[in-house]
Amino acid sequence: MTTSKHVLALDQGTTSSRAIVFDRLGQSVATAQQEYPQGYPFPGHVTHDAEDIWRSQIDTAREAIAATPGGVESIAALGITNQRETTIVWDRASGVPVAPAIVWQSRITADRCEQIRAAGHETRVRALTGLPLDAYFSGPKIAHILDSEPGLRKRAEAGELCFGTVDAFLIWRLTGGRTHVTDVSNASRTLLFDIGSLRWDAWLCETIGVPLAMLPEVRPSSALLAETDPGIFGASVPIAGIGGDQQAATFGQACLAPGMAKNTYGTGAFALLNTGTRPIASDHGLLSTILWQLGDGGETVYALEGSVFVAGAAVQWLRDGLRVIESSADVEHLAAQGRRDSGVVMVPAFVGLGAPHWDPDARGAIVGLTLGSGIEDIALATVDAMAYQVADVLDSMALDTGGELGALRVDGGAAVNDALLQFQADILRVSVERPRITETTALGAAFLAGLATGFWSSTDEIAETWQLDRRFEPKMGQAERDRLLDRWRHAVERAKGWAAG
Repeated sequence: MTTSKHVLALDQGTTSSRAIVFDRLGQSVATAQQEYPQGYPFPGHVTHDAEDIWRSQIDTAREAIAATPGGVESIAALGITNQRETTIVWDRASGVPVAPAIVWQSRITADRCEQIRAAGHETRVRALTGLPLDAYFSGPKIAHILDSEPGLRKRAEAGELCFGTVDAFLIWRLTGGRTHVTDVSNASRTLLFDIGSLRWDAWLCETIGVPLAMLPEVRPSSALLAETDPGIFGASVPIAGIGGDQQAATFGQACLAPGMAKNTYGTGAFALLNTGTRPIASDHGLLSTILWQLGDGGETVYALEGSVFVAGAAVQWLRDGLRVIESSADVEHLAAQGRRDSGVVMVPAFVGLGAPHWDPDARGAIVGLTLGSGIEDIALATVDAMAYQVADVLDSMALDTGGELGALRVDGGAAVNDALLQFQADILRVSVERPRITETTALGAAFLAGLATGFWSSTDEIAETWQLDRRFEPKMGQAERDRLLDRWRHAVERAKGWAAG
């Protein structure tokens, strides 16, 4: 076991970059966070400046290391977790991005996906990747960037351009351009990766329109991957863990056995169910995806996932769009004054609907308004919408697996909201468990890196760090639950297809 005292996790998210240093008990000893802007060039399209991502992430990493006892010399390893499908293309020689990053939320490639579907390719794409043909995923975004400016596609074919999800871009920068890698979890979100053979697929790349020459090497999620350039932090640090944010959160929640599930309430909401060492094809609108691979040649673990595009982002809309709250945390107090029997329902389909509906033309809707409706009712409906969307996903998981969920572990910013978690338990009819350590996404990245370097000896040791903070048991009667779910589903149907006219 290493004598170093800490592991550094870089948690690069959709609206902010964070760096957290953890000790051997999984406790945070130093943390730093920095928000950065998103771009909205037109409705349905979302972008980042990749330089903002880099600056915010490296600044927070240096700040966290500076606040850590022992500094960089105490860091055994570095792990990275990232917003997954966000797509960056950069110049291999200079490392400079050739276009704005296209964010996972963007629907700009919906028409491109429809063209591929119309050509009859969706069944084979899903069989290889476990994913539906949807603008959510990275591959069509790469093709869009290459076609956005004359000459880019030719340069990509010549190997002059690199593609990466955010993890690959950060590692490229952290290593001074020496290492172009990603892990199996991020690769499995591109529509270009065969999740059975664990390799980029030439037919998928040709069908989507992405040259193989620009793709990173795919490595395990937990392995010695690279070392940071000594000039970045003042000493080299092993990069030993990569996990897409939801896979990392699942690992951080110690959902290590088949049948265990977690949900993260972040910008979106993401429920993952560990299905073990074989992928389960979904017949009910879910994704089959890779959770992780531990070590070179280690077993690959898969999951069923339901991806909800807008959860906490709807609360941000109350703050920044309607300006009815000053901070996202204020929504809990405002929603507590709302009345669920007011009949108001919010469907936060601002960028379409993800699982299990997959409707890029759906748009946000507030239905059931009367002259007696108040902003408190809209706030409650916004919070409730998170729980409803997760319930839709978990119901689909039960249909795909033929089994009932025993409990749901939860994390993310909104997991501090007791009223939300109680309503989630009520609407699911299962226990909802919140851990003491809620920074599970960053913690999962730290676990992956620490496992590869001997900082933690085994997954059993990792599982022992998980501790319950509070368990929420269902209290709502079946008739009330059915009534509320029926009303929700009726509202969802009203939101579908709106942008299609």
